[in-house]
Amino acid sequence: MKNYKTLLTSLFLLSAMIASVNAQSTAEKVKTNIIISTDLGTATISRHIYGHFSEHLGRCIYGGYWVGENATIPNTRGIRNDVVEALKKTQIPNLRWPGGCFADEYHWRDGIGPRDQRPKMINTHWGGVIEDNSFGTHEFLDLCEQLEAEPVICGNVGSGSVEEMSKWVEYINFDGVSPLADLRRSNGRDKAWNLKYWGVGNENWGCGGNMTAEFYADQYRRYATYTRNYGNNRLMKIAGGANSTDYNWTEVLMQKIPHWMMWGLSLHYYTTNWSNKGSATKFGEKEYFETLERCLNVEKAIDRHIAVMDKYDPSKRVALVVDEWGTWWDVEPGTNPGFLYQQNTMRDAMVAALSLNYFNERCERIKMANIAQTVNVLQSLILTDGEKMILTPTYHVFEMFKVHHDATMLPLHLNCGSYEMEGKELPTVSASASRDQDGKVNISIVNIDPVKAVEMIIDLRGDDFKDISGKILTTPALTAHNTFEKPEEVKPRAFNEAKVRKNMVTVTLPPASIIVLTVGH
Repeated sequence: MKNYKTLLTSLFLLSAMIASVNAQSTAEKVKTNIIISTDLGTATISRHIYGHFSEHLGRCIYGGYWVGENATIPNTRGIRNDVVEALKKTQIPNLRWPGGCFADEYHWRDGIGPRDQRPKMINTHWGGVIEDNSFGTHEFLDLCEQLEAEPVICGNVGSGSVEEMSKWVEYINFDGVSPLADLRRSNGRDKAWNLKYWGVGNENWGCGGNMTAEFYADQYRRYATYTRNYGNNRLMKIAGGANSTDYNWTEVLMQKIPHWMMWGLSLHYYTTNWSNKGSATKFGEKEYFETLERCLNVEKAIDRHIAVMDKYDPSKRVALVVDEWGTWWDVEPGTNPGFLYQQNTMRDAMVAALSLNYFNERCERIKMANIAQTVNVLQSLILTDGEKMILTPTYHVFEMFKVHHDATMLPLHLNCGSYEMEGKELPTVSASASRDQDGKVNISIVNIDPVKAVEMIIDLRGDDFKDISGKILTTPALTAHNTFEKPEEVKPRAFNEAKVRKNMVTVTLPPASIIVLTVGH
């Protein structure tokens, strides 16, 4: 009898433990829902929202893209094959160059002609290293052709002249008879490149000249007048826009520059704590929460810039171009502080996914964005070390989200819970949906909560859907990242847990996860 009672007691305790675990498991799942109107979308998510930025900074150009034709690293005309192939898999739409602050001290004639005859200079902005100009206009445009991406060139307003910028455009785009077109031909390029996107200066409120908004607006009108169209090619000119929350800069430019003179107005906003950037890889949940809070505050600030633009341009003729964005941490220990080399974790992937979902949502105004920077600098997609190359978590976000390129943005209604810390709350879920040319619906979803899973129901309205597939990017640790010793610590995998029945998708989002679902007929 005693043994029997002991057995009953043990079974009771075991049952209580199981019930407690089940209750805890249930409590850790937060229910949410999304309603997507699959037949109501009208705006297009420009593929150029998924653009990139590469500056003559640290090892972004030299060692990142450019190794020279005599390098042992496999290359095509001096450009690394592995980096090109990796970026092509993301369907990279555009690449902005040569800066950044470097753009406003760059004189393009130094970067053409025989490489052994090009003058050397000191890169005063980034590390004080020698710039030998072996990577110039021809090399950059060759890189873009290999990538099958649109080039975006940022011209020198800060230390350059109207004549210098005007002649650079002519050198690149004029197909007739002129000294500059003939010079291009003598340097090995017969046909004009027909470049479309042209930035008139960079950060002219700071490293690009420390100008006032009023002064820059006048300078823009002058420089833009002489960046001419040639043949049937039309330049899409981008005015140097505001820094972070400088709404007055946006107001002045929208007032002072005729809208027909600019295709776009830029904006730079980094997700960083400038007083204490912190480590890219050593952080706790508090630092993680604060980073995502800053990321969502960036979105609020961009909304205010958009409101200013809407005031002067209700028809949305002028595009907002967020041509520098991303995370900015302390440099990796032992590296040149001027090279801005940082690692890249699951936290960075979260920032990328949240930002891209937001850009998609604002695609009626945001037509181009450029993450900073593509290789070996800031929030890179790729890191290199000699012959080695690794893909970062941010790379995988861009590769997964490419399904949104030039797709129709679908309106959605999201109802979700909150991720809370120290009295502050953030929306647990971010989502974006689009319909591609084949009628498939692609949904990118982010669960930012590092502890709780999210039970989700997605209501697809306006069409019938039967098939579903997906990819997921998630890791047990937020600090997880890829290294040259372990290059595949963080990578996406197939996600088969989502189910669709009668146009209702049911899915559980694991903690700290990024998922892209594709739903078909």
